Amino acid sequence: MSTKYEVVAYQVATTINIRQCKSALSFPVLFWDSEELYLENGPDKFIYIFQYGMVSFFNHTTEEIEVVLAQMQSSIKGYNAIPLSETIAVEIQPNQQKVSFDLVILPSFDAEALRLVMLNTSQSVALDRYSDITEKLIEETHEHTTYLERKGRLDISGLKLRKFIGKVLNIKNQISQNLYIFDEPEITWENEELNRLNHELKQTFDLKNRYRSIYERTEIIKENLELFKDIMYHRESSRLEWIIIILILVEVLDLFVLRLIK
Repeated sequence: MSTKYEVVAYQVATTINIRQCKSALSFPVLFWDSEELYLENGPDKFIYIFQYGMVSFFNHTTEEIEVVLAQMQSSIKGYNAIPLSETIAVEIQPNQQKVSFDLVILPSFDAEALRLVMLNTSQSVALDRYSDITEKLIEETHEHTTYLERKGRLDISGLKLRKFIGKVLNIKNQISQNLYIFDEPEITWENEELNRLNHELKQTFDLKNRYRSIYERTEIIKENLELFKDIMYHRESSRLEWIIIILILVEVLDLFVLRLIK
């Protein structure tokens, strides 16, 4: 006889302080480091918290989730009032392991196997978030390139351009630091079944292709910003050259006037 459960992952914030969160939640700790916290919240219930603002719940009611999130408030930065989320069903069936679009079948109730399901579900939600962010950055970049095409000049000041470059670089760094799509969790290194489960989950969520798509967008944005920077530099250089020319002309005129007076 099979038993069904549910994993739901939320992007609740920009960052979560793992150490503070560990202190705020008085649940048995199964694993923790500076970036992750894996907890057991009673019989057959798990919580997986990530430094980059993700929280994943296994076998929790909506009310239980709300209670946990309320307890975490002091360790959350950049709270999302309407968080992104994703849900996948988990079914326990002896001697079976299968991953499909909306269902994961596991042969036994294994905390580490469930951790992998929660990890990949969380990474999928994080990819949705970064996909939205990079899509907006692409649109903003497109507005500037369209103006450049029509007017032959940029519609952005040097300060705003530098801020935009900083914003893009921060997003690019966050993606590299938080999404370890191509890394294999340590728990899969010596366990063939867990390793196979991890690969099947990545394929089902299409994590690698979605990550590459986001990375390619950031590269396009970066190339455009390099061009904007070069144009801005050329504009500033031309302005300085004209200032120098004007100053020289003023000096020459001043000398000429002084000679006429004498």
